[in-house]
Amino acid sequence: MLGFTKTFENGNPVGFVILKRDQAELHLTLQPGHKPAPFNVAHMMVHDVDALHAICQRQGLRIIKKLQNKDYGLRAFVFEDPDGNRIDVGQPL
Repeated sequence: MLGFTKTFENGNPVGFVILKRDQAELHLTLQPGHKPAPFNVAHMMVHDVDALHAICQRQGLRIIKKLQNKDYGLRAFVFEDPDGNRIDVGQPL
């Protein structure tokens, strides 16, 4: 959905995965019974926040905080992944 490629997985059923896109890596661990936190659990810095925002909208992901320029020097938004985790995305202004 966000353009990452799986580079590693472990377990049967799979319990750990590494995803890569450009120079970024995500290491994900399956946690049975996980309940999403009501706060941001990951922060991503990107080169084109507007493009990622558009992808999230096209995929129907819930936008928690709208895309806007922040007074702390980032253009940013927060979305919710399909499991309910909140991801904060920013790009330096």
